[in-house]
Amino acid sequence: MSDNEQPGGSFSLDMSDDVSQMRDWVHEFAQNVMRPAAAEWDEREETPWPILEEASKIGLYSIDFFAQQWFEPTGLGTPVAFEELFWGDAGLGLALTGSCLAAVAVSSNGTPEQMGEWLPQMFGSPGDVKLGAFCSSEPDAGSDVAAIRTRAVYSAAADEWVLNGTKAWATNGGIADVHVVVASVQPEYGSRGQTSFIVPPGTKGLSQGQKFRKHGVRASHTAEVVLDDVRVPGRCLIGGKEKLDARLARLAAGGAAGEQSAMKTFEASRPTVAAMAVGVARAAFEYARDYATQRVQFGRPIGQNQAIAYMLADMQASVDAARLLTWRASWLARHNRKFTHAEGSISKLVAGETAVRVTEQAIQILGGNGYTRDYPVERWHRDAKIFTIFEGTSEIQRMIIGRAVTGLPVR
Repeated sequence: MSDNEQPGGSFSLDMSDDVSQMRDWVHEFAQNVMRPAAAEWDEREETPWPILEEASKIGLYSIDFFAQQWFEPTGLGTPVAFEELFWGDAGLGLALTGSCLAAVAVSSNGTPEQMGEWLPQMFGSPGDVKLGAFCSSEPDAGSDVAAIRTRAVYSAAADEWVLNGTKAWATNGGIADVHVVVASVQPEYGSRGQTSFIVPPGTKGLSQGQKFRKHGVRASHTAEVVLDDVRVPGRCLIGGKEKLDARLARLAAGGAAGEQSAMKTFEASRPTVAAMAVGVARAAFEYARDYATQRVQFGRPIGQNQAIAYMLADMQASVDAARLLTWRASWLARHNRKFTHAEGSISKLVAGETAVRVTEQAIQILGGNGYTRDYPVERWHRDAKIFTIFEGTSEIQRMIIGRAVTGLPVR
């Protein structure tokens, strides 16, 4: 970490009292509310509104809670909270945190006025729960963000933007109150000619397309979002038109564009996605460990067999390593230190791959029981796979890391 040495903000593995108390509070909700309901909502493949409402009542599903963790001084608030939620259940956890990516898009790139107006509308309040959706991927543009076809055209006379296109794989897509949409304003510049827009509740022309039936995280709503002449006021351009015009002018003059808002959003969110994966992996490890100490075969607990004990040792080591990488990236991000060695991508790559491997090992330890839906490790294994795919596949993360460590334009 020597390349990032700067005065102040020393890194520590000791959680503050506030973070420790928050962890216990979130863990209690995960254990008592989420876990008992997880299998039902996985089977139903529906948005778990009652769980969202329960979380809203206690202040867990709220802009205030997520903002407090995001700005928590040590940088550990968000990864600790997300690990506990996804220890409870990944599908329900994603339903509870799905609005955060849209919130990050606005808070990372928006004006103070935009944050004040739109962030509360992504979460609502008890009795009036609301959702946010971040819409970037498209049917032909997943990892290849430069291939985005959704177009935004400015109408100076009306001071509004007209959006047309189709988005895919949008969490809360079509059912959200506030959608944040990445669109191209200057297609000739590829990803550098893109920016993000807020689509307010009830805007005409926005509709839900296909709802995807998924392998895992099935309690989280994922769908296409269709934009047909969607008109949004000029104030809904995230960051404002002056900032966009300045960026496009630099591009026209042959200069650098600076950070593209969607990429900035993904970079900021990678350690939080890593924390989600750590939660799933930890849940599987703990379940397999407890099972191995209680399951008796050939007159002794199976955990006494070297093959099982070694597997558990590897699982514990992998979970701890993934968590430490996640905490490092989260700390760097909180203290505005650059990811000079792609630390955000490293955390997501290792945590995502760990979740897949550890949940598979948990099934192996449980044997035939692990392969049935009577035990949760089967569901956790299905859930884990998404962490090697969304918000940048493992292959994309390796490419980013490869560029960072070689200094070469790896493609």
